[in-house]
Amino acid sequence: MKLITAIIKPFKLQEVREALIAAGIDGLTLTEVKGYGRQKGHTELYRGAEYTVDTLPKIKLEILIEDDKLKVVTETITSSAGTGKIGDGKIFITSVDDVIRIRTGETGGDAI
Repeated sequence: MKLITAIIKPFKLQEVREALIAAGIDGLTLTEVKGYGRQKGHTELYRGAEYTVDTLPKIKLEILIEDDKLKVVTETITSSAGTGKIGDGKIFITSVDDVIRIRTGETGGDAI
């Protein structure tokens, strides 16, 4: 099993979610987060004063999948979240040893 963690731009959430559903991915967890990468935030103008925004709003998606769905999920996220501009985000892939569904006690792939 793999845990896909994707950091994407907030306005791309609906498009990514719809693409994942179309690809047969049933569930995900999302968190509103803030952070920065290479762009180190940006400068804005407010009431004539310039100020620096150090962190940018992002969405963190976490998706637990069987190994055979890895390519489909990463390609779906990449194609639907990408704008071709800086700050599109990242995808992290982590191996998961086991998962347990609390309600039923099911483990492994049955618990997904």
